[in-house]
Amino acid sequence: NPDTEISFSLPKEEQVTLSVFNSEGQLVKELVNGKVTAGNHSVNFNAADLNSGIYFYTLETGTAKLSKKMLLIK
Repeated sequence: NPDTEISFSLPKEEQVTLSVFNSEGQLVKELVNGKVTAGNHSVNFNAADLNSGIYFYTLETGTAKLSKKMLLIK
């Protein structure tokens, strides 16, 4: 199953960018790019068109930036 959910919480409404990069640092998908309300959020990530391997997702707001690693196995 190539679907997963990426969850995050915001203390206030902010401009948010949620992007997925391959192991070479190339952007492969942009999941969110816009204003997001305060609260808990989940974004579906479908990787059916991607190869197995290591990917990184980056959540960037006006006040913070967070990157996490994920492994895709098909």
